[in-house]
Amino acid sequence: MSVRMERVYEAPDGGVRVLVDRLWPRGLKKEDAHLDRWAKDVAPSTELRRWFHGTQGDFEEFARRYRAELDAPQVRQELDELRRLAAGDADLVLLTAVKEPSHSHVSVLLERLEQSG
Repeated sequence: MSVRMERVYEAPDGGVRVLVDRLWPRGLKKEDAHLDRWAKDVAPSTELRRWFHGTQGDFEEFARRYRAELDAPQVRQELDELRRLAAGDADLVLLTAVKEPSHSHVSVLLERLEQSG
């Protein structure tokens, strides 16, 4: 399995490009994103996202809550699809608009994808 994360604003560098944010990235035209898929369902819920970006947001607690959301049946289906894409010939590229992907939901999602289904 080959999975990496990138900011959606960066120039495409091959692979199957999947946006994993719930909201569309600001200032980016859909045709300029060069997406293969938009997996909104694997993004944190609106409530969790707002909590994390509010004054009380702690990354460890956010990650714990987000892992619980990833266990929901409808999200598991999407995770299985992402794992299937990662098992293909091309790299799976998880795209996000956040400034620090390594300190966001994408790092938690990447960790979950690397675990066995």
